[in-house]
Order: sequence, then C-alpha cells, then structure tokens
Amino acid sequence: MITWIGLCAGEIWRYLDNHQGKAYLKDLIAGIKAPEQTILMAVGWLSREGYIIIEGNLPNPLIKLNLAPPSKV
Repeated sequence: MITWIGLCAGEIWRYLDNHQGKAYLKDLIAGIKAPEQTILMAVGWLSREGYIIIEGNLPNPLIKLNLAPPSKV
C-alpha cells in the first residue's frame, strides 16, 4: 500500500506542476487515475512532509505546491 500511495503522490505532484502549481481537491480527484482514498492518503502524506499546502476547508480545499519545500538533512 505504501508503494501505491507514493506513486499517487508523484502523480499529484505532476498534476499540480502542470496546473500552475495549484488545483482544487475535486479537480485532483477527477484528474488522477487512482482511487479517491489513495489520493486522499497521498495528499496527507505530501502535506505532512511539507511538499504541498492545503488552503481552505473540506469538501474542496485548494492544494498548492510548496515553493519552499523542506530540505532533507
């Protein structure tokens, strides 16, 4: 399962990169070919790691790439 979440996270990253670095959650779910639950887990993972920023509230927050992601030391 971790592998699928990681692959989905990469798809989310590419999707956002191809859409001016931001998209609403509903657009992500519609634009990525993965189960909604996997997309939500990947969004949570990317957020926890500091690679994306979530603005707004459910059901349709704005997901943005973090332009200053954390450096891994």
